[in-house]
Amino acid sequence: QVQLVESGGGLVQPGGSLRLSCAVSGTINSIGAMGWYRQALGNQRELVATISRVGRADYADSAKHSAKGRFTISRDNARNTLYLQMNSLKPEDTAVYYCNGDIWGPYGKNNYWGQGTQVTVSS
Repeated sequence: QVQLVESGGGLVQPGGSLRLSCAVSGTINSIGAMGWYRQALGNQRELVATISRVGRADYADSAKHSAKGRFTISRDNARNTLYLQMNSLKPEDTAVYYCNGDIWGPYGKNNYWGQGTQVTVSS
């Protein structure tokens, strides 16, 4: 059984920072590309950033509130952990943040989601 568990969310003031973590556990042969998504209340889930196994990062460039220049996605393959460093947070960044990953287990490749962690940006 593969599990993705996010942590690090919380309440932060505008302009503040948070670091999200996503720990992958279970019977794992290999972890491929991973990503962070978010879903604000009443909105569809949207991509924030992805990172390949070798560390190539790509950021969604939404015209509404771009993560580029403010968020940094990274991973520690030795620890099977994905990170999202979020700086200069804005109220519009308020959402549930989910991690996602392509993971090879004993029965092949599957795509997995975490349960989400709430990020609230408010004064």
